Amino acid sequence: MTPEQVTLIQQSFAKVAPISEQAAVLFYDRLFEVAPPVRAMFPEDMTEQRKKLMSMLAAVVGGLSSLETILPAASALAKRHVAYGAKAEHYPVVGATLLWTLEKGLGEAWTPELAKAWTDAYGVLSGYMISEAYGARAQAAE
Repeated sequence: MTPEQVTLIQQSFAKVAPISEQAAVLFYDRLFEVAPPVRAMFPEDMTEQRKKLMSMLAAVVGGLSSLETILPAASALAKRHVAYGAKAEHYPVVGATLLWTLEKGLGEAWTPELAKAWTDAYGVLSGYMISEAYGARAQAAE
């Protein structure tokens, strides 16, 4: 990721933050639509889960300019997700759902350049998390 991409991501997320509740609803509704089996990994009442998602995204986006500061938390999160039943193959689905949600939430502000920045950031972080949770071979299979 370039510094310019980090800036684009941070500026775009600042536009999503005011609608974070709606964005989280959009995200999970879409995730459960495209990957129905993952619904069983989540609580019936998604209120807290939606807050956790947006809080985690805010922390990650805020830490992108110094990636090393967020990697320990990303590692711990990846390992916790294994206990919930998450698999390496879920990461691309989650990534596609995140990008879809951002595109819907940002509307005309969603540009090819911004899409690439978010895609690159998700690729770096998901690759790291997969490696941490499942080992380097799982990450290489992605």
